[in-house]
Amino acid sequence: MGARPGAALVNVAGSVLAVVVALAVGAIVIAIAGHNPWEAYRALAEGALGSRRGRAETLVYAAPLILGGLSFGIAARAGLFNIGIEGQLVMGGFAAGLIGSLDMGLPAALHLPLAVFSAALAGGVWGLIPGILKAATGAHEVITTIMLNYLAFRLITYSIQKQSGWLPVDPQVQGTNRVLDGARLPILLERTRLHAGVLIALVAALVLWYVLFRTTFGYNIRTVGLSRGAATYGGIHWGRTIAIAMGVAGLLGGLAGAGETLGLHGRHSGAPPGLGFTAIAVGLVGRNHPFGIIFSGLLFGFLSAGAPAMQSQSDVSREIVLVLQGLVIFAVAAFEAINRLPFFRKLIDPAAPSGRDRSPSRGSGIETAPGSPTR
Repeated sequence: MGARPGAALVNVAGSVLAVVVALAVGAIVIAIAGHNPWEAYRALAEGALGSRRGRAETLVYAAPLILGGLSFGIAARAGLFNIGIEGQLVMGGFAAGLIGSLDMGLPAALHLPLAVFSAALAGGVWGLIPGILKAATGAHEVITTIMLNYLAFRLITYSIQKQSGWLPVDPQVQGTNRVLDGARLPILLERTRLHAGVLIALVAALVLWYVLFRTTFGYNIRTVGLSRGAATYGGIHWGRTIAIAMGVAGLLGGLAGAGETLGLHGRHSGAPPGLGFTAIAVGLVGRNHPFGIIFSGLLFGFLSAGAPAMQSQSDVSREIVLVLQGLVIFAVAAFEAINRLPFFRKLIDPAAPSGRDRSPSRGSGIETAPGSPTR
């Protein structure tokens, strides 16, 4: 059921070429603004990779984006568009902040896992709700997840402002109390902000790859995403599969929030604006593949970590990074559109079925025996 070698190579090459094209167009934009593109990119690279602290910051920025990208990726594999990563992330971060700041007399070996588990559970519930609604009523996940994004922020705001008498929250800072030392994610590199959240992100990517491509459940998710009709024909329960996929997506988003709360900030005080939406771009650029998402997250982390140095050293506004991110997304979308053209698909893979062939065994790329997981 996996992509043929030729198509997989084109996907990788397309993403790399999209990044190159985006940087080239970005250089033109920088030049039009009256700056030296070479100096701007040199400062960007030096800020992100030229020092111990810069490399640590790249990983710090990349960690939540990788987890958020994985959240988007598993939903996309099931044929869903998870635009609710922002809400899942803040709910997970808030839950981690509440549990992490409670003095329950637990040792760190129990308190930290409990706080991380609470974040995963909160995010998972926030993802499972639209999954169940989709399966039971057909409610579109884009609408329900957007609504849940707003609900998450309003619920947290209410809890902080109105429930400070019994919740460990501080209205003065609009967040939870400080997380206890025993519930903090350890720092991996002294005198930097690099915390163990990056390890959680990498492990999550490996686990998700195994689930998607080495288990029957992962096979079911990919089959449902490619063709609901073929999934039904193969005996796969469509509603249960998409509900669980959205629950797992929310769980990953909650873990991203846990990293921000327990590792980076030491309390939940809101997520950086748009972090969940940037994770959607990470998933798209990574082609919804766990390994691709790792590299995509590192790319976006590189851009974010290097932006301050680019502004200070070459006088180019750090906002140009947002332009570059947008150009990368646009270029990836353009290459994906070209890749879908029938003549191009035939050019790279003569064995690919034509657009007129819609049979379950050929047109959707799904085998008729779904019991054995394959690549």
